[in-house]
Amino acid sequence: MTERKIALITGATRGIGLCTAVTLAKAGCDIIINGICSEEEAKPALDEIRACGANAYYYQFDVSKNDAVVEAVEKMIAEHGKIDVLVNNAGITKDGLFVRMDAAQWEAVINVNLSSAFYVTHAVIKHMMKARTGSIVSLSSVVGLHGNPGQANYSASKAGLVGLTKSLAKEFGSRNIRVNAVAPGFIMTAMTENLTNTEEYMKMIPLRRMGTPEDVAKVIKFLALDADYVTGQVLEVAGGLII
Repeated sequence: MTERKIALITGATRGIGLCTAVTLAKAGCDIIINGICSEEEAKPALDEIRACGANAYYYQFDVSKNDAVVEAVEKMIAEHGKIDVLVNNAGITKDGLFVRMDAAQWEAVINVNLSSAFYVTHAVIKHMMKARTGSIVSLSSVVGLHGNPGQANYSASKAGLVGLTKSLAKEFGSRNIRVNAVAPGFIMTAMTENLTNTEEYMKMIPLRRMGTPEDVAKVIKFLALDADYVTGQVLEVAGGLII
């Protein structure tokens, strides 16, 4: 019997992260999810993952704090032996026009969206190196590739993930570790539910609809598990928004 892979998905108690966890569970992975909520608050997410026939575990820690990340990852390895797949999903927005953006808004978004990916990847990848195998997928964004007014901090954080992805793909390819990213466009999640003029947005999208978390999760699953000869790539999941 083939040993099940173990996937760690950060910020995965809801939205794209949870959908990715469920998708990878259905594909035969056991799942570790992370968040800052309590174990009780994470229980519905764990139940949904376990309903797919997978083992599911929750670790509560702040991905923007390096010491907390190192401690949590070492505990995961001690308890589960390995991490085969890492999905850097955790992210926040604190939008505002650049001239009104303060340092706190900038630092919060950079820390959660970009620095966390460094911290978690840095803690996980040494174990992947020993195993000489692994797959890492980070959640960038179309605004990280093309920019967006009012989102200088978010765009910069997501652009940073692109650079991190490509650099790590070159650095660790010889260890059979693949590193890729996805760049979602307008996706229907809690983060976008307050968008106004959605009809206007959809006119800009050739497929004429907003994306779903499932749309993104399918591409993450492809990169994480199926794309054996793909590394250093950023796949836009945006309905053709940017062509």
